[in-house]
Amino acid sequence: MFAIAQVDAERGIVQYRREHLTGLQCRISPERIKRGIGKHYAPGPPAGECPFCPDRVREATPVFEDGTRIEVGESITFPNLYPFAECHTVTVISRDHEVDRFSVRQLSDALLGQIESLRKHGGYASINWNYLPSAGASIPHPHLQGIADRRPSVLAECYIAGCNRYRARHGTIYRDDLLAHEIRAGRYLFGEEIPWIASAVPLGEREVRGLLPVRTLEEAEPYTDCIAEGMREIIDLYRDTGSMAFNASIFFEKPGCDSGFRAFCSMIARINPNPWSTSDSAFMERLHLEPVILTLPEAFAARYRTR
Repeated sequence: MFAIAQVDAERGIVQYRREHLTGLQCRISPERIKRGIGKHYAPGPPAGECPFCPDRVREATPVFEDGTRIEVGESITFPNLYPFAECHTVTVISRDHEVDRFSVRQLSDALLGQIESLRKHGGYASINWNYLPSAGASIPHPHLQGIADRRPSVLAECYIAGCNRYRARHGTIYRDDLLAHEIRAGRYLFGEEIPWIASAVPLGEREVRGLLPVRTLEEAEPYTDCIAEGMREIIDLYRDTGSMAFNASIFFEKPGCDSGFRAFCSMIARINPNPWSTSDSAFMERLHLEPVILTLPEAFAARYRTR
């Protein structure tokens, strides 16, 4: 399922990893973690005039065509004011501007709000999260973004097409075979209904994937508590390793397709907010489309098991 080649560099080793299903590649250089870039977390300014805080959210945010917003528990969902998709929505997760530890209820309610906001579109949907400015959040207040289009994003299309080829060739579902392989490889972390694994070919630092047993957005609705439990466990793990910022995306197939694809949640740790605006995204990530990773997935999985 994966190709791993290792070379001895002047200092330490470099691994070149490739995923056979999609052709995606990355490089892993454990020695680079010693640079200590972004190790210390610099909190942002206080809430101030945050448009997502409770005293402003109903005045500063738009409404859907019927004049409403979607409210589930603490969460509130509305159209994105500056969309980059046919359907683009925002879900404010919490009333609090800063959250010490997210509850499963907060995350599950926010996911339900996202599902409700996207279900009518019927296209290729994803639910996404940029947490903190160094992970791309223009507003620090915790919020999800949902998008749906007639065409899948580049990464989603890679996996949908790859999973369909895999089923045609092998007669099995890639998700199921991947899970069995990853348990043997030592990259499985936890979870039964939704197993979570350290990604063998990470797209970002400490990537973890939750493998859903469903294909579409609507099929995921009964699993929001389970997804939320897994996401919170990974957020806690990131914080244990000193990473406060992260990205998350849940990728779905469009409704009505007999596909070999199964939805999955990808989470990656990002560099902490810092006063120098140091980035963890450089020419390899942005122009070569081949991320340089610092942490071996097997080492990250071992760290989880020994917490």
